[in-house]
Amino acid sequence: METKATPTSLQTLWSLRRGEHCAIVGYDDLLAEAYKVRMMEFGFYPGEAVSCLQSPGFGAPKVYRVNNTIYSLDDEIADHILVEPFTA
Repeated sequence: METKATPTSLQTLWSLRRGEHCAIVGYDDLLAEAYKVRMMEFGFYPGEAVSCLQSPGFGAPKVYRVNNTIYSLDDEIADHILVEPFTA
């Protein structure tokens, strides 16, 4: 299993819990370029704000809001999107 190195201040989109907000920083190097392009077409581009609306247990896909649109992503994609949490 490959691991990815992320700076300590960054998390992945998958690590967000329900009600948490973040800003997308970018993508790790393990995500295929085609997926990066497709995610940006959906609005998941660097600098965009994202909210986690639902975070069910048992590895079920999480539900996110970006650009006033709601998406469901599983860990295979969301774990490769690097984010920086908003601080209150």
